Amino acid sequence: MSQAFARGVFLLTALFFAAFFVWPIVQILQGGFFDADGRPTLAYLGAVLADPIYRDGLWNSLMLAVASTALSFALAMPLAFAADRFAFPGKGLLSSLILIPMILPPFVGAIGLKQIFGQYGALNAFLAQIGLVPDGWTYDWFAASPFWGIAIINALSLYPIIYLNTVAALANVDPAMEEAAENLGCTGLRRFCKVTLPLIRPGLFAGGTIVFIWAFTELGVPLIFDYPRVTSVQIFHGLKDIGGNPFPYALVAVLLASTTILYLLGKVVFGRQGHAMMSKAGSTGGARTLPGAAGWACTALFAGVTGIAVLPHLGVVLMAFAQDWYGSVLPAEFTLQNFEIALGHDLTVPAIANSLKFAAASTVIDVILGIAIAYVVVRTKLRGRQILDFLAMMPLAVPGLVMAFGYLAMSQEGKFFAFLNPIENPTVLLIIAYSVRRLPYVVRSASAGFEQTSVTLEEAAQNLGCPPLKATLKITLPLIAANLIAGGLLAFSFAMLEVSDSLILAQKQAYYPITKAILELFQLLGDGQFVASALGVWAMVFLGTTIIGMTVLMGKKLGAIFRV
Repeated sequence: MSQAFARGVFLLTALFFAAFFVWPIVQILQGGFFDADGRPTLAYLGAVLADPIYRDGLWNSLMLAVASTALSFALAMPLAFAADRFAFPGKGLLSSLILIPMILPPFVGAIGLKQIFGQYGALNAFLAQIGLVPDGWTYDWFAASPFWGIAIINALSLYPIIYLNTVAALANVDPAMEEAAENLGCTGLRRFCKVTLPLIRPGLFAGGTIVFIWAFTELGVPLIFDYPRVTSVQIFHGLKDIGGNPFPYALVAVLLASTTILYLLGKVVFGRQGHAMMSKAGSTGGARTLPGAAGWACTALFAGVTGIAVLPHLGVVLMAFAQDWYGSVLPAEFTLQNFEIALGHDLTVPAIANSLKFAAASTVIDVILGIAIAYVVVRTKLRGRQILDFLAMMPLAVPGLVMAFGYLAMSQEGKFFAFLNPIENPTVLLIIAYSVRRLPYVVRSASAGFEQTSVTLEEAAQNLGCPPLKATLKITLPLIAANLIAGGLLAFSFAMLEVSDSLILAQKQAYYPITKAILELFQLLGDGQFVASALGVWAMVFLGTTIIGMTVLMGKKLGAIFRV
């Protein structure tokens, strides 16, 4: 029974990924490397690489990814090391607050940050108030350098992913190895670089990979900053002629090849398997209480980074409550009207309902598939089960922008999946896109639960006559409920606020999800930006509640979910 179930799961998962992961990528490659007569050609690729506009877009995207990832590491690494090694005042609260940036999609945070650092924003008004600049002086900080504005937004939003992975990796380091190095005279920064860093390298690679790929293909933030010189925006604008223009296909193929090569290169160089280590319980290691000023310095470090990271959120919240905000440090008048409009606008009400529907349906698919895949990988000896695990994790390494474009390509008129064309109704494609993109989180959570639960409990039930599948349903699943809830909540909340799939696949207003509605509102004149911010605050409240719940359920193990 167990083997038959495992083979069934393997076959079902293989078919699912063949249809909705491999086939969209094949359609992209076919559109970029085959001409109208079906003959292979490199002409489109050559034209893309020869065009200086497209080359600049690729270069800018790469540099944005590098800058965003480097800034994220600079923010996350000191915090993770301090959290793992030291006890200091307010550590518990501050370690929880570090996750605040995750409750807002980067492109929504960009709205708030633009208001603070804009030409007539809060920063310029503050500088004028304290006399550093003359009254009426204006300067648009991020318009002068949109590249760094986007990189900063990405880093402030994504560094918790690296923090979570680093904390999880440090928690698994055997202190005996560091103690042995110290006894041999290797101390301080040298010990960290020579001993600790190699031990946590796979965890750093896991978090860094997600941040790098996310920043490399980020679409929403460049749109908000009106920065078209990146590949993601060039692809987005090319969607208008996807049926007859091969260049968007070639551009997406280049993007896919770039992320794949960079991922594999990083995997070889940085992501090798970790060293075998004893558990921390077998050593005297543990968090060391810092005395006096040193402890408060760690507290100040956490509070300072968190304070900077919540600036986008603060800007969005203030805009949501503002009746008008122009040339002043704080809004001149506050109102609740924006929140009322956000929940009563003819654009937002259907958007909220759509997101709930799409996210709920995709989460059900993820939970069912995720449990089944995790069971086969952890509990069975089926040949090829590691391939199943690899397939389930691959969506983390393929950009959402690429997948969304692939879904659009495979559902064009004349294609096998033309009946799913999102021009009329994108519901099915959006649910599939959300489920494929978030399945890895549920698989990782369920796998962690199965690994932590002894198989002897199921064997005991089977010895008493309980069938294997029933034993898993009745005994194991209730024991790993916290893991399943955490993975399901993460899949649901991220699907609710998915950007790339929503912006590309939702083409009719009646089917707009929340993120597409926020972008459309932002582009409206008048009070559009204020209503968009209010809708963003509602999203923050929802996702914040979800993150708190996952933190309680998973603790330090939460970082294992973000693992490629």
